[in-house]
Amino acid sequence: MSLIDWVVMLVTLAAMTGYGIYKGRGQQGAQSYLLAGRQMPWYVVLLGVMATQASAITFLSAPGLAYNDGMRFVQNYFGLPLAMVVICITFVPVFSRLKVYTAYEYLEQRFDRRTRLLTSFLFLLSRGLSTGISIYAPAIILSSVLGWNVYLTNVIMGGVLLVYTLTGGAKAVAHTQKLQFLIILGAMALAGVLVVRHMPAGVGMADALYLAGQGGRMNIITTEFNWHDKYNIWSGVIGGFFLALSYFGTDHSQVGRYISASTMRESRLGLLLNGLVKVPMQLMILLIGVLVFVLYSFREVPAYFNTSALAAYEAQQPQEARPLQERWAGLQAQSNQQATQLLQAHRQGDAAAAQQTSAAWSATRQQMQLLRDTVAQRIVAGKYAPDKSDTNYIFLHFVQHTLPRGLVGLLFAVIILASWGSISAALNSLAASSLMDIHLAGKPAGNDRELKLGRLHTLGWGLFCIAVAMFAAQMGSLIEAVNILGSLFYGTILGIFLVGFYYKKAGGKEVFTAAVITEVVVVIVWWCNWVSFLWLNVIGALLVVILAAVGAWWQGRNVDAEVER
Repeated sequence: MSLIDWVVMLVTLAAMTGYGIYKGRGQQGAQSYLLAGRQMPWYVVLLGVMATQASAITFLSAPGLAYNDGMRFVQNYFGLPLAMVVICITFVPVFSRLKVYTAYEYLEQRFDRRTRLLTSFLFLLSRGLSTGISIYAPAIILSSVLGWNVYLTNVIMGGVLLVYTLTGGAKAVAHTQKLQFLIILGAMALAGVLVVRHMPAGVGMADALYLAGQGGRMNIITTEFNWHDKYNIWSGVIGGFFLALSYFGTDHSQVGRYISASTMRESRLGLLLNGLVKVPMQLMILLIGVLVFVLYSFREVPAYFNTSALAAYEAQQPQEARPLQERWAGLQAQSNQQATQLLQAHRQGDAAAAQQTSAAWSATRQQMQLLRDTVAQRIVAGKYAPDKSDTNYIFLHFVQHTLPRGLVGLLFAVIILASWGSISAALNSLAASSLMDIHLAGKPAGNDRELKLGRLHTLGWGLFCIAVAMFAAQMGSLIEAVNILGSLFYGTILGIFLVGFYYKKAGGKEVFTAAVITEVVVVIVWWCNWVSFLWLNVIGALLVVILAAVGAWWQGRNVDAEVER
């Protein structure tokens, strides 16, 4: 990066850290440190909920996913608006009435202590692992740009983040998220405009969308039902509904954002607006990746977007790499020419020529993909990169090699800020759950001691998540890894809450046994790859409800038999 990029990035990050420390001052016990004193207005709730969900993974990995696979990933969010309505009707009133510190506090009152502990443990495990991945996401940026060791970068990224999260608690998290998300939206909108402006002369937005469609990247809706297909309308609406219901309704990294609101109305308003704007926002982020695909259809790009790993491979294995380079250059020149010819045929209204050229372009791109896979396999085999997927580097490559000086630094800062927003909220929620659900277990300890313990728990989870980040490089597309991790646990957690809210006959014994059995079943189904990961949320939630209902029926039958005797 240039000097001005460094200045922009460092000043932005330093200013955000200072702002967080300033806004988080004056902590006085668990109420203020973990819940920001329950004083947040609806717009802070809205931005906090969105910032917690839209981590650096969203802005780093999603465009790369769209570049490779099109826009069908957006279907994951089609069930979210309905989930927001259900949460506002059922979850929010219960949490607001009970004035809980964590979502799992309700479960002890409804069932028993061990059910609360089990659910809290599942949350801590899933959220701790996914937060580690979120630390790794911006770490790969700096390690790639600076040539630093990625493990050292993980430590630096997590350590800087801890400064304001540790001192300011939920209040610092809420106010920094508000500012972070506004900066992020503005910068990503600017990036989208710049992608279009860098298209070849005469290629406008309509032309770009046409080429994207011919390239199979405008696949927003996929109607074919397939249990193993990760992204289609069925898994998106049904599985996405259960995933969103569990994430926003039972994951304390989200629950902690809206129970900090000043009133129940503020909580509901923030959640409902999130349901309205999330899908369009995700669509726009994916569209940036699709537009980068079109832009790169007219440019020379590497066969592997982790360019430092590619350079190391080419330097160490020149005889093996040279034929692949030459083959790639030839295919790329052919692809670029075909894309230009396809656009010309389309403009001239020559449908037959357009169809013929489109088929030829598709065949060339298939050959390029096979060659990309070969290069990736060679790079991984030589240990030049930990994973063959270069999805997480695609948008980064565009930023580095296309945007003007100053904006490169700003976009890097934005990706890091996005990571900070989600990680800080996660650390705060992890500390709240481990402290209030496990350590103190509802026993008051005095303001000073609660504040001290809250900070110690935040520090401990920060160190744990940094350790997890050391292994995140093995997980491929980060945005998929996070969703898969969540889906392994979210269904079971949601099922426990659904039984608590809607099935009053089931007690703690029945729901605890149902949850343990269900979690084992979900892991087996995932391990055997019987269905795509979104369906794990449906299976987990429904199986807990069914098993708890059967257990309650069986228990009632035994009681009736005892009475008759």
